[in-house]
Amino acid sequence: MMKPKCASASPDRYSILEANAKSLRLNMTVAEFLLWQELRNSQLGARFRRQHVIGDYIVDFVCLSKRLVIEVDGKYHSIPQQVKEDEARTEALSRMGFRVVRFTNNQVCNHLEEVIETIMQQIA
Repeated sequence: MMKPKCASASPDRYSILEANAKSLRLNMTVAEFLLWQELRNSQLGARFRRQHVIGDYIVDFVCLSKRLVIEVDGKYHSIPQQVKEDEARTEALSRMGFRVVRFTNNQVCNHLEEVIETIMQQIA
């Protein structure tokens, strides 16, 4: 069996998760695209990855050196069942040593400077 590239990924599910992550990288939302333009190439002084496998999850963005996950949430994240799933996901990532910061699509699209300021505070 092929070893996963990332030690945090579940070996038995890594290939499926990585294939899904690749698809997500090719089909980013507008908000994800806008934020990625600010995060890519270490522009904020830290290296970020997009649609990265951590455990059984694919996170929107992660700075592995700072153990920081950034999630960009669309409207469906306000549905009660999704809120519960997001809370469980955040808890699981926290147990793995990651801090999770969430932004809505609206925040990213309409208040990008504030979003970047918050991220910079998290990586400082």
